[in-house]
Amino acid sequence: MPVAIVTGASRGLGLAVAADLADHGWSLVVDARNAAPLRDAEAELRSRAGSRQQIIALAGSVADADHRADLVAAADDLGGLDLLVNNAGILGPSPLPGLSVLGAAAYREILEIGVVAPLSLTQLALPSLRRHHGAIVNVTSDAAVEAYAGWGGYGSAKAALEQWSRVLSVELAESGEDVRVWWVDPGDLRTEMHQDAFPGEDISDRPLPDTVAAAFRRLAAERPASGRHRAADILTGAPA
Repeated sequence: MPVAIVTGASRGLGLAVAADLADHGWSLVVDARNAAPLRDAEAELRSRAGSRQQIIALAGSVADADHRADLVAAADDLGGLDLLVNNAGILGPSPLPGLSVLGAAAYREILEIGVVAPLSLTQLALPSLRRHHGAIVNVTSDAAVEAYAGWGGYGSAKAALEQWSRVLSVELAESGEDVRVWWVDPGDLRTEMHQDAFPGEDISDRPLPDTVAAAFRRLAAERPASGRHRAADILTGAPA
């Protein structure tokens, strides 16, 4: 059965994507920084998985090299990796500060978690993905391509994530390797992170993450060319 790593899977979009994969026969390696909510997520995923599926939950930060190695080793123990979903990321300070006052330490952390760590994890995962003709999904945002006041830190991290995704996809294609790279904008969702971006505001008009989770599984099943996608377009069959 197929195996996926989903980072940042204790809540929000990561948990929704992992749950959808569990519902459809995937074995999973999931992580989150905080152990308690990850245990709750693991219990939910196990309740949705069949008897032959494996669910491995590892608490830790994707910024930690040993933790990244543990994630890939766990996937290899399950038979090898078919799909890597780089979902983990951080918003930065809340309320969102303008770039003129965004602290250097906070910005470095946004970039480390949102850009450097997923690339490092991807590098470790590539040998297994190559063997399985697998795929990489990097979760991006419209903040990567639009200029929103206050979103300079997060948005520039997503822009960098998109650019290395684009370059990696070209490099893999030029070397003849059958590994896809997709960067997916899930749209505005009703998540804790999105609420942190708008403290005190009502975000109940945003859809829940489980409304777009199937888009990630559909990509893995249909294997379109590497590129940028919007989750809503994947689900409606619209061209990317």
